[in-house]
Amino acid sequence: MSETAKLTRGSIVGHLVGQTAPMIIGVAAIMSVGLIDAYFIGQLGSQELAAVSFIFPITIAISSLGVGVMVGINSVIARALGEGDVERAERRANFGAVFALGTGVVLGLVLYALLDPLFRLMQASDALLPLIRAYMQPYALGLPVLLLQMGLNGVLRGQGEARKTSYVSITFAVANWILDPILITGAFGFAGFGIAGAAYASIIGFGIAILMALYLISEAQLPIHPSSIRTCNIKDSSRAILSVAGPAAFSNAINPIGLSVLTALLASQGEAAVAGFGAAGRLQSFATVPLLALSGSIGAIVGQNWGARLPDRSRAAMKWAAGFCLVYGLATAILLYLTGGWFAQFFTEDPEVVAEFENYLAISVWGYAGFGLLITANGALNAVDRAGLALTQSAARVFLVMLPFGWLLRPAWGAGAIYGAELVANLLGGGLAAFIAWRVLRAGPDRDGGEASSQTKR
Repeated sequence: MSETAKLTRGSIVGHLVGQTAPMIIGVAAIMSVGLIDAYFIGQLGSQELAAVSFIFPITIAISSLGVGVMVGINSVIARALGEGDVERAERRANFGAVFALGTGVVLGLVLYALLDPLFRLMQASDALLPLIRAYMQPYALGLPVLLLQMGLNGVLRGQGEARKTSYVSITFAVANWILDPILITGAFGFAGFGIAGAAYASIIGFGIAILMALYLISEAQLPIHPSSIRTCNIKDSSRAILSVAGPAAFSNAINPIGLSVLTALLASQGEAAVAGFGAAGRLQSFATVPLLALSGSIGAIVGQNWGARLPDRSRAAMKWAAGFCLVYGLATAILLYLTGGWFAQFFTEDPEVVAEFENYLAISVWGYAGFGLLITANGALNAVDRAGLALTQSAARVFLVMLPFGWLLRPAWGAGAIYGAELVANLLGGGLAAFIAWRVLRAGPDRDGGEASSQTKR
């Protein structure tokens, strides 16, 4: 057992709480940005709110690709520390940061070039396209900053520094809280940039968060010294990160891609349905913050114990995490089912949008527990280098359940079919993911073909 892997010792429940609690604060801070964006953009008008509903799944999909890169960096660092190979962990931490930045450059250029075809494919109207373009063009060019920030968070997470990652997230959120009202609607005599102001605020926030991350990493076990990349086997390090990051990125992106298709299907029901769906989705993202935080924290715990050949502790972490998903998911569902109309008033006064907001929450909330099981199980699978399984089950959930359900029942059920599709996909996907993760963790690292300990790996 490595003395450098602090999550291989002590109480599993204590580690889950200690790693997840700070992340709840950090993830809540990030999700609050979406709510604040929606609030101030909603002040601009219903068309702007509808435009954001088209934008939201795409930005979440892009962010999910970044999360995949972060998970890949997290995974290789956590397992290297669990095996006691601090030098390899440091090399991969530094390479991971550069890898994240380069990925952001490529994604940004591709997204910028495909903006109009992408949103036309989503059935965005000609009236909404200029608003969508005003936001998405600066956002696309700012993607390298977003990806670098996520890569640095992966460096911190792999070391079990959940508290420090929350500081980075809070820094980003606070910058947005301050900048959103100024850059979107205007303040202090400044007119604001409208919907584009939300993108500018996010990019500036990412930049400030990078500075905070670099400061915190300088005080951590694995500092950022780009010179160490010279001794790094670029090919092996790229393969190690991509073996997790590639499937994890697409696994995370599949759900928002599915939501993008559902949004396109929903467009036939009118702008009010799209606006209500998008605004309620922002609230839903905030409500599932503890589940998202848990899915992020479990990777370091499972990964370090897997690398240290302590599979019993990895299984225990998954068992406790699953129990939390079930209890929290049901409690949150009841709360939002009862208060959906009250929350809707914060986003809009349009009665049609409010009605769709309430309708969506009344149906979708009952799948929160399943969604929690899905993302937590995926986090565990990514940590043990079985990201391909996580990708397969995520793809099956969207392409074999969610989209066929929404497509086939939309003519008869209207918008309700879209909302029901998400519910059914979460329930079935969560159950399947939990089953697969448990079987993999029960097999153990040796039987499962996990990464073997080696002091020569780079």
